[in-house]
Amino acid sequence: MKLPQLQKKPELKSCHGVTWEDNYSWIHQKNILEVLKDKEKLNPEVRDYLEKENKYTEHQLKNTKRIQKELFNEIKGRIKLDDESLPYKDHTYDYWTKTTAEGNYSIKLRKKIDTNLIEEIWNGDKEKEKLKVEYFGVGDLEVSNNDKLLAYSLDTKGSEYYTIYIREIKTNKIVTKEIKETTGGITFSLDDKYIFYSKLDENHRARKIFRHKIGSFNNSDDLIFEEKNEAFTVSIGISSDEKFYFISTSDHNTSEQYYFSVKEDFPKPKLIKKREKGILYSVNSWNNKFYNHTNQNAEDFKIEISNSLEIQKWQTFIPAKKETLIGGLIFLNNWIIRSETSNALDKLFVINLENGNEEELILSDEKVCVPNISLRQKNRNTDEVYLGYSSPKTPSKVFLFNLLNKNKKLIKEQEIPSGHNPNNYIVERTEYKSHDGRLIPLTITRHKKTKIDGSANLLLYGYGSYGHSISPNFSSTRLSLIDRDMIWVTAHIRGGMEKGMKWWKEGKLTNKKNTFEDYIYAAKYLIENKYSSKGKIIGMGGSAGGLLMGAAVNQAPELFLGIIMAVPFVDSLTTNLDHSLPLTVGEFDEFGNAKDNKEHFHYIYSYAPYHNIKKMDYPNMLITTSLSDNRVLFDEPAKFTAKLREYKTDNNLLLLKTEMNAGHGGKSGRDGAIEEIALDYAFALKISNKI
Repeated sequence: MKLPQLQKKPELKSCHGVTWEDNYSWIHQKNILEVLKDKEKLNPEVRDYLEKENKYTEHQLKNTKRIQKELFNEIKGRIKLDDESLPYKDHTYDYWTKTTAEGNYSIKLRKKIDTNLIEEIWNGDKEKEKLKVEYFGVGDLEVSNNDKLLAYSLDTKGSEYYTIYIREIKTNKIVTKEIKETTGGITFSLDDKYIFYSKLDENHRARKIFRHKIGSFNNSDDLIFEEKNEAFTVSIGISSDEKFYFISTSDHNTSEQYYFSVKEDFPKPKLIKKREKGILYSVNSWNNKFYNHTNQNAEDFKIEISNSLEIQKWQTFIPAKKETLIGGLIFLNNWIIRSETSNALDKLFVINLENGNEEELILSDEKVCVPNISLRQKNRNTDEVYLGYSSPKTPSKVFLFNLLNKNKKLIKEQEIPSGHNPNNYIVERTEYKSHDGRLIPLTITRHKKTKIDGSANLLLYGYGSYGHSISPNFSSTRLSLIDRDMIWVTAHIRGGMEKGMKWWKEGKLTNKKNTFEDYIYAAKYLIENKYSSKGKIIGMGGSAGGLLMGAAVNQAPELFLGIIMAVPFVDSLTTNLDHSLPLTVGEFDEFGNAKDNKEHFHYIYSYAPYHNIKKMDYPNMLITTSLSDNRVLFDEPAKFTAKLREYKTDNNLLLLKTEMNAGHGGKSGRDGAIEEIALDYAFALKISNKI
């Protein structure tokens, strides 16, 4: 089949005295945000190219149809399709969700306490069917405090423009106007007369908080707060004690917070602390005290306490620890539960408010596992919580745990219907030296029968941006590769916060190349220690992890057999120079400002994957994207693919697949998500000669 070709239309670009030619910049439309909402506005020539690439991908993967189906059934077979979540007890009802074997979306149920009458208040599959849409994204699903109203937000394009609806549960009658182009978040007022929401502006940025009177069908909502800085986005929520609303405005590096009482007739938000560059803080209230989670004079965060916000006298409640990320708090009447992360491992602690004693909550003797906690009821006068854990080889277990007497009862265990024996798998945590001597954690999961002699294929997953840490939790999908003699490795590289804020700082801005070096050195370490061999490793990453893949493959293509990139941020320089795009301005403190800062420009230019493609051999590559993605525009991977076709000197596979009805997270629905995973895994098995 003929290789798809994107027409060249050379354009000269220049910045800070540097001029370069871009043959494919023409595919970016000035009305791109309109295209995200309405795909009919897509340039027909571009559509034709994307469709040709899709057909080419389908042709090249024709011999994987059987294994894709096998993988789909296998992955789905590990999911308990008829399943229910644990109930959450409100004042009047128990609320929970369930899934069915036939459905793709969740069902929300409730039962009045002390009765047996179960009520279905939301059915995602039925709602999707009513709308007759292909993509169905649920943003928020909230029940009013009086249990009479259901508010929900929907995105039916994948472009993350959510419309809010409110209806009466008893009659299913819509009781107020549709609220369009929101972030999707919904906060009811305590009296259920209003909802608060954030509106998206023309650049898809949330910079305004509105209050909407329920029952109103006119277009006039009250503007409660407006953020003037284009780099900041806003959100609103209610405090743990339900006495205050908190408005948070922030970019990735700096935050500011306002508050107002739930009793105010017309909210007048008051400033807590003026923003200061590089300082993040988040205040909550409980039991007439205020708690501030902040990195001010505490790189890895601390928690302060004050009796008032009018007269603030902050004292240390939880002190900072070096390279240990101090997490937030969960409040009960007699207990406070908190989290920590260090060396890519999470821990939970509980504080007894009666005597001040603190102890770690430990449920498992596995060294590499992820603990989690959730409340079982709205009333905080309880000693009981849901406490659970999982690990790369152990499915999730949840206990009803009594914080007072330490009694625990297993009440839910993730069931693997097709069967699973944790003893068949080996999980290792190791560290390796990166290019500058920094020790980087690795989590390695393999089947006990897989030999460590260099013969195994290995999938190396990485992300390393925005301070996002990758937890070593259980994933039943990965077993499809691990059971086929492929080792799964997660590299906890810099750019995340697995070792605290410094770990993030060492992998962003003009330290960004550390992220790429950490990943490449991970591959080298795994080769040197016989987990795999040169040319047998498959790299995998999505979004900013796609930037990582692009930079790594340009720098060290010989290490890899293949690369799988999902919605990859590969034309990062062009995007950074365009301040009209949704995320660019808010990410200046993550990637830099190439347009206004010469040093940032040269640094980004030196690693941006699209601009650093070379005439050389590249490994096999599968690149996936979505037409309605507003976070990483589809034109980035499209341009990247077209330029690779022009430059690469090998005969390895280069495949681009564009979902024409999806967003940044891919297809909607359970089956859609499994299909995408099956495609990725089939590609990995194909190039590994395992099909």
